[in-house]
Amino acid sequence: MKLRFSLIVIALNLAIVAALLLGATEVENIWRYLFSPGFDSESTNHLILWEIRIPRIFAALLIGAALGLAGAIAQSAANNPLADPAILGTSAGASLGVVIAVLLNVAEVGSLLAVLFAVIGALLATALTFTWARTAGALIIIGIGTSALFSAIVGLLITSTNNPEIRSISFWSLGSLALATPDNLLIIAPVFVVCLVIAIKIAPQLDLLALGDISVRHLGRSPKKIRLKAFVIIGLLVAVSVSTVGSISFLALAAPHIARIVFGGRNRILTIASSLIGALILLIGDTIARSALPPYELPISLITALLGAPILIVLVRKAALAWK
Repeated sequence: MKLRFSLIVIALNLAIVAALLLGATEVENIWRYLFSPGFDSESTNHLILWEIRIPRIFAALLIGAALGLAGAIAQSAANNPLADPAILGTSAGASLGVVIAVLLNVAEVGSLLAVLFAVIGALLATALTFTWARTAGALIIIGIGTSALFSAIVGLLITSTNNPEIRSISFWSLGSLALATPDNLLIIAPVFVVCLVIAIKIAPQLDLLALGDISVRHLGRSPKKIRLKAFVIIGLLVAVSVSTVGSISFLALAAPHIARIVFGGRNRILTIASSLIGALILLIGDTIARSALPPYELPISLITALLGAPILIVLVRKAALAWK
């Protein structure tokens, strides 16, 4: 177990080095600028490294970890391997909350108030999905429907309004870490840490949900209360991520499955492993997005979809999937 965690940490460090080195513009003497932050502080090389690449690396690590954790909790709370914030409608709800906040001119993308609106939208969409669904199979179908409904409303608001700021967030809706700022990270970091601590604390309760609701009640626990805690954590994690960089596809689905294969299904370990793997996937994806076709930048959601969509296809094709 320690060896596997060590390998992921090593992979993360290598990905960080690659993210520092790769980009549309080559940074000369990069290690000198890195280890001597005050060196030639007015130069273009210094600005590229400290104002663009390093903040984006931190953003990728934090948001990737947040989405990986949200996906792990969503799958455990729903007791379904296909559950993730995007499929449950949580991400679309968060997007709708942000768009409404911007449309009403009460918040800007990434602001604390935008996060609040995103939390409300995320929790509303998730609550609707779980209220309408009666079975595990229906959960996914209704979740996809809820996500499509909220996404359609977001698209209509963006395309039909004359508000120039709403139209300017079309690129945001596809996901881009270029939108992250140090101020955003000061919001995301504490939310992620608090949610991770709570997730680790309630992990044994999430493990019980695998036994089925009837068995959980026989053990003196309330499945609804356990899921309510999980939904609040998911809503917070998705809200701070979506309100800052937009929707990022499939990451929250892929990271927990990779973690489950490597580390098993115990939630206390799974939450930490999913966070690390989510951070790794998003950092690699963002490095590709900003380096593949310079000087253009690809929406990060397109890259994560290319990485995560095959996993969803394989899961759907394998009807006899043993999820344990």
